[in-house]
Amino acid sequence: MAQKVLFVCTGNTCRSSMAEVIARQVLKSQGREKEIEISSAGLAAWPGAPASKEAVTVMQEMGLDLSKHRAKLLTPEMVKQAGLILTMTRMHRVQVCEMVPEAANKTFTLVAYAGESDEDIIDPLGYSINVYRKCATTLKDLITQVFKKP
Repeated sequence: MAQKVLFVCTGNTCRSSMAEVIARQVLKSQGREKEIEISSAGLAAWPGAPASKEAVTVMQEMGLDLSKHRAKLLTPEMVKQAGLILTMTRMHRVQVCEMVPEAANKTFTLVAYAGESDEDIIDPLGYSINVYRKCATTLKDLITQVFKKP
């Protein structure tokens, strides 16, 4: 497993930010939180933007704090420093690989890396809180699968 895992979505206010705190929780429950550094960023993020209100609420329901999260714009340097990059969609993967072509061998969609299909994780932005809950549950299931890998 990579030392630095980076989750990538569009704005870094919903999916990748939720994935970041969920991954930290999963690793902590396994006693592995010091082995792997988790971060997130967005391909079209507004730097400093808070997580969406719905994402904060849903994470709170799961016992996680997303209230202090601030969006980060993905940079080539972040891509180069990461040992593993997990994107929310196939298009995000394409964009990361266009930004840093040599990152292709360490960039995967989260769904594919978890050993599922190669489907996209749909952006819940603008939808009801139930869509956020479904997204969060999907993320937790996939991330749990990812960190079961040796």
